[in-house]
Amino acid sequence: MNLQHDRVQALCEQLRLPAIAAQWPALAQHAVATETSYGEFLEQALQAEMAARTERTRQTLQKLATLPSVKTLEAFDFGFAAGVSKPQVMELATLAFIERAENVVLLGPSGVGKTHLAIALAMRAVHAGIKTRFLSAADLMLQLASANSQGRLREYFNRAVLGPRLLIVDELGYLPFGREEASLFFNVVAKRYERGSMILTSNLSFPQWAGALADDATLTAALLDRLLHHAHIVPISGDSYRLKDKRKAGTVRPQGTT
Repeated sequence: MNLQHDRVQALCEQLRLPAIAAQWPALAQHAVATETSYGEFLEQALQAEMAARTERTRQTLQKLATLPSVKTLEAFDFGFAAGVSKPQVMELATLAFIERAENVVLLGPSGVGKTHLAIALAMRAVHAGIKTRFLSAADLMLQLASANSQGRLREYFNRAVLGPRLLIVDELGYLPFGREEASLFFNVVAKRYERGSMILTSNLSFPQWAGALADDATLTAALLDRLLHHAHIVPISGDSYRLKDKRKAGTVRPQGTT
């Protein structure tokens, strides 16, 4: 029985240092073999603990973000997506817009990569230790309506709407909102105005948003005023990104052919 090993393990458990508890024997052996100083050994042990904590935090944030899939900017085909500015997207990838509580609006037809870019930016935020939440517009409305009917709307706003520093709302406009839903969504935008960043994706141009928001032109104008006051607009055009490989294989004809 190695009493020193047991004592160190017990101290690590009391101090909540699981990475050091797991790695210090190997680090100690390496230090002896390489004649590492006590200071260097201690630094390596602390770096191992810090790296493990950072990874645990990242995994927790990624779970809380409720991302539907894993997407990266490196995997996005800027050559295929017409109209999207790669320099603009890479500037957004620095996440400076989050520090300034600015918004990002990705506009374009279905399948051109709006959700891919939104998830990729969310992944960058998660890896930077920023609390993030991803919701489709339909799911957001269901949760808001449920909280409202149960008298928990303020609690839901504080936790799910105001809690994340970055809130992503995907597919705005695919399903039109009723008047109550439009009002709730306006409150989401209004409460986050200049307090936290949002990323929105939509297949509708701005003049069409009123049609998705209960045909309420006044509410839509007030919403857009707040949303776009500090915003980066990323227009994307072109063919469906999802059909790219099928077109290359010749199983789907390009648009405009007969």
